[in-house]
Amino acid sequence: MSIWTRISEALAAIAQGEGLSAVFERLRTPPERSVAFTIAVIALGAKMAKADGRVTRDEVAAFRDVFQIPASDERAAARVFNLAREDVAGFEDYASRVASMFRTAEQPCGQDSVLCDLMEGLFHIAAADGTYHPGEDAFLARVAEIFGMDEALFRRMRARHVPDADPYAVLGVDPGVDLATVRAAWRAEVRATHPDRMIARGVPVEAARLAEARLAAINAAWDSIRAERGAA
Repeated sequence: MSIWTRISEALAAIAQGEGLSAVFERLRTPPERSVAFTIAVIALGAKMAKADGRVTRDEVAAFRDVFQIPASDERAAARVFNLAREDVAGFEDYASRVASMFRTAEQPCGQDSVLCDLMEGLFHIAAADGTYHPGEDAFLARVAEIFGMDEALFRRMRARHVPDADPYAVLGVDPGVDLATVRAAWRAEVRATHPDRMIARGVPVEAARLAEARLAAINAAWDSIRAERGAA
């Protein structure tokens, strides 16, 4: 049974009167957590896509880029998106429900958490059309606040998706620190981004491209700083 078929079943339960909280409660444990993760990214992403006043083809295509959707499951994926994109209203309540499901004392919203992975998907969608609209930034900042993400981590994630970003901002280090400190930050990001660790946290295999894009940005920042220090 594909993840999209399981998502369709969850949506059918909601349509038949089962509350969102009850459905998410059933999805709390692996492997069903990956279903909840996918619903959360698509639903919040669809609402965010309206935050700049329009839904572009690039933003819709970004979902295909984040989630490798086979042709046989496109209808189920489109149903999730279409249900959520009516307007931005209601996203805060939805984000709160998602946060309560995924945030625990053992796994707060740090760089090695499923909520961080979820934010990564939202940033990817926001930047898909080549622009990062102030409305999208405000939307993501509010979601990050609800998730309990600190401002420093939010800025670091945003830097990974903004063109020509400061490589030090991408790794979350001050430009004045020594190279060993930069290397340590880079290695920590690489460990947190490993696909196996992401899947273990609840990120579905279908969203493996999130890890690829995140790792590419992290490695590019490290290479840039290394080259800069070498030239100096």
